[in-house]
Amino acid sequence: MAGNSQRRGAGHKGKGSTAGSGGRIRRSLEGKGPTPKAEDRPYHKAYRRRGPDEPGRTGGGKPKSSRPSGDGKGRLGAANPDLVFGRNPVLEALRAGLPVKRAYIAEGVERDDRLRDILAFAAEHGIPLLQATRSELDRIAGGGVHQGVVLQLPRYEYADAADLLEAALDDPGSGPRPVFVALDGVTDPHNLGAIVRSAAAFGAGGVIIPERRSAQRTAAAWKASAGAAARLPVARVTNLNRTLKQYAEAGFTVVGLDGQATCDISDFPGRDGPVLLVVGSEGAGLSRLVRQNCDALASIPIANAVESLNASVAAAIALYELSR
Repeated sequence: MAGNSQRRGAGHKGKGSTAGSGGRIRRSLEGKGPTPKAEDRPYHKAYRRRGPDEPGRTGGGKPKSSRPSGDGKGRLGAANPDLVFGRNPVLEALRAGLPVKRAYIAEGVERDDRLRDILAFAAEHGIPLLQATRSELDRIAGGGVHQGVVLQLPRYEYADAADLLEAALDDPGSGPRPVFVALDGVTDPHNLGAIVRSAAAFGAGGVIIPERRSAQRTAAAWKASAGAAARLPVARVTNLNRTLKQYAEAGFTVVGLDGQATCDISDFPGRDGPVLLVVGSEGAGLSRLVRQNCDALASIPIANAVESLNASVAAAIALYELSR
């Protein structure tokens, strides 16, 4: 616009004005080289999705300084269920054979025999170790007592219930007939892990859980299964009742555990063929729709003084009976 040249400081020397920046402003606007790739930027989600064997990760035994990050789906913290922290739990998890994505070690942490065993195990098995400040580990552990060490487990890869059914029909295996376990309302991850362990012990083909109102494959469930989850598939379905109907149409007898049922678990109709055992929660038991989609309801005889069994105990007893 006309007259702009007459504005104060625009081409006129005076009080407070300078002759020029000497190129300082121009140099500050110059580029700093090509932008690094997303997977090479530590705080980018693409970097956080990189696997432990990709360049930039550190092998076991030698911590690498890095800001703790998530796995591409939200930051780590109290809401992340795939964490194990505290020296004893971490050491037990490693010895139990839990899969580990990476481990975090606090900077300058005091070392004792347990931590030395953890570092030795990580070095021997090639587990990536990342260094973090104590405040960062506090954030990761959600305020829990981490004692300077945190394990992050990989996100569990669920099986497909339809694929399990197809595989069972094509190859029933060495047992007399295929057996699967479905859970309805079991929300305790320790119960889920224990049921997976029992299912593996008694030759079941897999465990089926719903996406909602159910325990999921968390670190606690991994630990409770004592490594069985690495051998036995767990399928997650959006609609449990639809899956029950699908298995029933394929020739499975869908039997639900019910403490009030008059039929004994050792003698329900169809027990000699393929069976889908449905276990409900300790409190509410089987939901109404699930009960309606069961071909039979069976109970485990117990003393009258006891109202019910823990879900994982009931599942183990029923699986034992089916395996006989």
